[in-house]
Amino acid sequence: MLFILRLKKYVNLHKYKNIKTMKKAKVLFLSAIIVGFLITSCNTKTEIKIDPKMGDTLVKQLWSNISANDTTALNLFMAKGFQSVHEDGTINKEQELKLISGLAITSYTINDLVCTQEGNVIITSYMVSVEETIEGERLSKEPAARMSVFVYNEGKWQWLAHANLKPLAKSN
Repeated sequence: MLFILRLKKYVNLHKYKNIKTMKKAKVLFLSAIIVGFLITSCNTKTEIKIDPKMGDTLVKQLWSNISANDTTALNLFMAKGFQSVHEDGTINKEQELKLISGLAITSYTINDLVCTQEGNVIITSYMVSVEETIEGERLSKEPAARMSVFVYNEGKWQWLAHANLKPLAKSN
């Protein structure tokens, strides 16, 4: 604040046509601009450098935890605002953990993995063929598309969002 008051004082003195004062005002003004720029640039988030294979690693970690029904590891891996969408609607973190805890996966295969990065977010799309039983019903092993989104938050990768595009079996 003192800096701004001094700047104002020097700028107001220009009416006396004091060349020395004008030079001080210019230097002070340029200093204020530089300091402002430095403060602004220090407040911006630094983008992390991501290994191009990180998306593959995260998807493998995710499916390893899902197939093992390791809801403790998944709970730690999931972001607070996690959201998942399935053919029957959208669910939150707690609902997704409950769904996963009821899965019985015997095997899975991931293919056609595509990863993109935007800032500290990795978006993965892939096809997965999975042998699974949900609520006693054996589902088709036909490959289906999935999308998983991961965010680097508080020094660790977190699972932020998921889309399961596998059609549900239609009962007659």
